Amino acid sequence: MRLFAKCLELVSKLILKRDRAKSLWARPEVKRARRRTEVRREPFLPTTQSHGLCSRSQPKAVLKPVLVFFLIATTLSHATDVNWPRWRGPDTNGSMTKGQYPVKWDPERVLWKTEVPGKGCSTPIVWNKTIYLTTGVGGLDTVIALDWSGKQIWQKQLGPEVAGRHQNGSGSNPSATTDGFAVFVFFKSGNFAALELDGSVRWQTNLFERYGQDKRFWDFGTSPVLTKKDVVIAHMHDGESWLAAFDKATGQVSWKVARNYETPVEGSQGYSTPIVFSHQGTEALLVWGGHHLTAHDAMNGKIIWSCGDFNPDGTRLWPTVASPVIAGNVAVVPCGRDDKGQPRLHGIKMGGSGDVTKTHRLWKRKDTGPFIPSPAEYQGRVYVTCDRGRIDCIDPGTGESLWSGVFPKGKGKFYTSPLIAGGHLYAARESGTIFVMNLSDTFEIISEIDMKDRIIASPIAISDRLLIRTQHHLFCIGNK
Repeated sequence: MRLFAKCLELVSKLILKRDRAKSLWARPEVKRARRRTEVRREPFLPTTQSHGLCSRSQPKAVLKPVLVFFLIATTLSHATDVNWPRWRGPDTNGSMTKGQYPVKWDPERVLWKTEVPGKGCSTPIVWNKTIYLTTGVGGLDTVIALDWSGKQIWQKQLGPEVAGRHQNGSGSNPSATTDGFAVFVFFKSGNFAALELDGSVRWQTNLFERYGQDKRFWDFGTSPVLTKKDVVIAHMHDGESWLAAFDKATGQVSWKVARNYETPVEGSQGYSTPIVFSHQGTEALLVWGGHHLTAHDAMNGKIIWSCGDFNPDGTRLWPTVASPVIAGNVAVVPCGRDDKGQPRLHGIKMGGSGDVTKTHRLWKRKDTGPFIPSPAEYQGRVYVTCDRGRIDCIDPGTGESLWSGVFPKGKGKFYTSPLIAGGHLYAARESGTIFVMNLSDTFEIISEIDMKDRIIASPIAISDRLLIRTQHHLFCIGNK
């Protein structure tokens, strides 16, 4: 009954918002302003199409009872569903706390596998058992939707692809994200779009054509993130770097702020993804790049606090690739180049105002820290998988390793970020080997699976199933 009451409350709020919108549109001054806007539409704004409740057309006078009951039924049926709506999962920490997941399997005997056309390194996302992923098909940036059995529902092409430069990169490195009403995607080409769940385009633009070309050495990897109102992109490169928010409904710019820092060569180039978090009860964005960690107000992009001094020796060729992870009130921030034997890892206390460089650094390590894989957090501990195979379970408050180990030697490095699901950790080497660990107080590998294909995209866990994207296929692995 409590759940049903919440559903009714939600529907009541929707009706109230629509009634308020109706009264607003009915005002004479709004009607005149609307007519002027329709005549003088600015040419640089993305094309907007009608999309249900978010349509720019005048709302209907009455929300029909059948729609009310449909909304209630939909809310009830999905109230307990778990989704993987973004890069690093529902809690943006690489962990799935619900479900039971396989720890041993034969890649030839899985629930299903489907061929993924083209090349893409993005992680799949899932909403209501529909899978969305990006790739490049026939030289075009492409979004694909699959049903829960792996069959394609739709495929949408959004413009010319800019292919990856690195052998382990692509023009489709950024992962899609969704709020359950639209799917938001970004590509190395600059193509940026919101798609309805049926694949139709809500709006589309090209950010590099609007704001200047991408000036970074390797392939764009930053994924879009969602606030309550906007979709946010961080663009950190050798040119004018910025953080910008775009209205989810229209694609219009809500705000855009410069984010430029002087760094040694390549230090200004960023590939990490922002994190949406709460700062003193308000929505904020945590951004890592340019050897600075910054917190921004999600309403206007203004900096709340910043922390620097991540590269005091001025070491060259340290771009920021791995994303931070938040554990309680601590941000664990990877820095340096583990692939070159120069790992760094920092613990920064969240909060404060202004420059917190001298007051909020809790700890720093020079013996561990990933370059490519982003850390995962689970039950107050942070798990760090390094490029060359070291793994640490870290207390985020002190920075001390509760345990550490090294995966068996093999071909290739670790490009994927670790996944934690069902009390186990999954780490995939680029050669295609997946290690499964039992999460206890010691380093314990319980299985090793050869997927017989390269793995660059990070695996995800959802509803008792693992989704693993290899170079050529998407695998669905489950206990039944």
